Amino acid sequence: MTAESLQSILGGDDAKFDYVWDNASKAPTGTGKAIIDAAAKSWNTKIFTYVSSAGMYQPTGTFPMPETTPVKESAGQNQFDNYAVESGLPLVSFRPQYIYGPKSNKNDYIDWYFDRLVRDLPLPIPGDGTQKVSLTNSEDVASLLASVLDNEEAAVEQRFFNCGTDDLISYEDVAYMCAEAAGIAKDDVKVEHYDSELLGKAKFPFRLTDFYVSPDTAKDKLGWAGPSHKLGEDLKWYFEGYVARGGKEKEIDLMKDYEIVVASKSSFGIGSIYDKYNPLVIGTDNVKPLKFN
Repeated sequence: MTAESLQSILGGDDAKFDYVWDNASKAPTGTGKAIIDAAAKSWNTKIFTYVSSAGMYQPTGTFPMPETTPVKESAGQNQFDNYAVESGLPLVSFRPQYIYGPKSNKNDYIDWYFDRLVRDLPLPIPGDGTQKVSLTNSEDVASLLASVLDNEEAAVEQRFFNCGTDDLISYEDVAYMCAEAAGIAKDDVKVEHYDSELLGKAKFPFRLTDFYVSPDTAKDKLGWAGPSHKLGEDLKWYFEGYVARGGKEKEIDLMKDYEIVVASKSSFGIGSIYDKYNPLVIGTDNVKPLKFN
């Protein structure tokens, strides 16, 4: 894909776009490069809004992480930002994290909790579970992206904005909130804290430590009113969607969970809990006796 072929697809030489929102490009290659080149050369775009990622931040210990937090230079989104600026575009780049809700493309974060809760399995949470996370409804993300129109000059001048809710929740509290949405009593929730330095991240959906941003800059510079959704209120319909997607019946890989819970010397009945889901199947058909010379 080139700028010329993209221009042709979009209607030819006369096609121009004053405002562009790019929620697809992951790097300045292929279509990503083409849209930057087309916007810079042909469209006279007033604002080019890009959906980047807070995942490229390299935390320094300050939370919430400000927009000045160092980023991974090799990250595709960072390279896209740089190329857009070098091309002379009026770039406004938002850095979201952990999005759920309508039209979001990933369910893994919250599904991880429900996958274990509905099967009456332990939830292996690293550390003490007090680490904070910001889970943001996609509709709040959309309203944040649209807020560039409220103060275009300030948006372009600031350029980089964190994108997320300021409704922070601990990893462990997410477990209890999900349990409530699924109709599971708090006393029946089996949280298994473990030493992440010893056992790693496994399949846990978040970072091992605090890792969150806040929308304070967008509120200050763009006048964004803040999120209109709260995770606790959204989990009821989210769980209904989880069930409709076959979440209760789907196959999940529990081997890492099993290793962590056993290694943590849990008080739960490990064998009886995990045997039902066959976390480890060892075939014996081709086993042969050892021969000693």
